[in-house]
Amino acid sequence: MPAIDTTAAAFMAGLVTSLHCLGMCGPLACSWAVARGSDWTFMRDTALYHGARLGSYALVGALAGALGTAPLAWFQHGTGVLLPWLLVLMFAVVGLGLDAWMPKPALLSRPMARIRFKAMGLGSMARASLIGLATPLLPCGPLYMMFGLAMANGSAARGAEFSTAFGLGTLPLLALGQTQLHRIGIKLSPVALKRLQRGMALLAAVVLAWRLRGSLGFGEIEHGCCQDTAMM
Repeated sequence: MPAIDTTAAAFMAGLVTSLHCLGMCGPLACSWAVARGSDWTFMRDTALYHGARLGSYALVGALAGALGTAPLAWFQHGTGVLLPWLLVLMFAVVGLGLDAWMPKPALLSRPMARIRFKAMGLGSMARASLIGLATPLLPCGPLYMMFGLAMANGSAARGAEFSTAFGLGTLPLLALGQTQLHRIGIKLSPVALKRLQRGMALLAAVVLAWRLRGSLGFGEIEHGCCQDTAMM
């Protein structure tokens, strides 16, 4: 079976998901930037926001990975077979637009609304850091799915690595949207961003599934046939 780098796949999932983040940059992802201020202040606060966000992703991923250690012990082949196919499923769900139907628990979204409200009374550095730390509470279906997949990594360290890779994948486009929001908004509509996201997700699902086809026994059957032919 071809080896699949699930960390790289998590980074790709971040890139795909960031198109969704870019579309909602104004109301949620940029809510910490009340006033732009100087370029230095804005860049400093942007770095604080993303640093806190990545740290929060790593913490949630570590907790999820630790919680998933015991259930994964029931699987004979461990995470080597399970996690890549779960990633294929995640990409397929996003590509088909099914993530829009995922429930967004009020248990998480309500605390996030309160945090954002309270953060508005803080200084820009504290506001950016606090909202970055609270990002896992955003009502985002793909984000919940990735934290769920972090449980299938089999350890706290691997779960943190997986979630951090996902967060790093969201960084390029989201940071670009935060610094160049108006220019991007003119060129790419929310509908175009959604179509691009779904297309990339479906492509990733197909590529990963093709790479993983050997795990279904197809490669072994083909190899066995070749051996039988050689013996004849």
